[in-house]
Amino acid sequence: MTNIIGIVLILILGYIVGSFNLSYFLSKLKGYDIRQHGSGNAGASNVVIMMGKKAGIIVALVDIFKAYLVCTIAMHIFPDKIYIGALAGTSVILGHIFPFYMNFKGGKGLASLGGTILALDPRMFVVLLAIAIVLAVVINYICVVPMSISIIFALVYGYTRRSLTSLLILMFAAVVINFKHIENLKRIKAGTEAHFSLLWDRKSEAERLGKVYDDGKGYENVEENK
Repeated sequence: MTNIIGIVLILILGYIVGSFNLSYFLSKLKGYDIRQHGSGNAGASNVVIMMGKKAGIIVALVDIFKAYLVCTIAMHIFPDKIYIGALAGTSVILGHIFPFYMNFKGGKGLASLGGTILALDPRMFVVLLAIAIVLAVVINYICVVPMSISIIFALVYGYTRRSLTSLLILMFAAVVINFKHIENLKRIKAGTEAHFSLLWDRKSEAERLGKVYDDGKGYENVEENK
């Protein structure tokens, strides 16, 4: 019973910590809701679009750290439960994606997935980070990273740890992450999804998307600025 209560508390902690969305709070300080601008996502990638690379990096680091923190705490409390890190990380990811105070419309979980991987297997984090960078540069769409890496990590981690429970937990997180990126796939098909090259060429990317770019304010639809 004590273990069950502890695991439930870890799940609650993960969800609450995961629901802390720095991108949302930063946008509110600037007088708008980030979900109503840019890509419409409350995450680091949209912060890059709306507020620049520095702000995006800070948000990404916070989102990584919150998953890393909860996973580390969980594995310290329950060192004998091989699946506990995966469970804790998944709860953070779900909190990030479905925060209660944002009407369950948050980010898409990439950075929190990264924090989970970092906590569970630092060496795998380095390898998957390299793969993620290659994918993003070659395909030029950031959305392919969480969609593919979430599945790869679930399969590799579950296999290497010989833990079907961990595999199923992480695969559940992967399914949710992929589901949240369906809109990105639709935008890719329509030619309206931002390229990864936005990181170093924001003005050209804004022009390609038919938007008006403004330093410090990101870009908006041309129609909204007429």
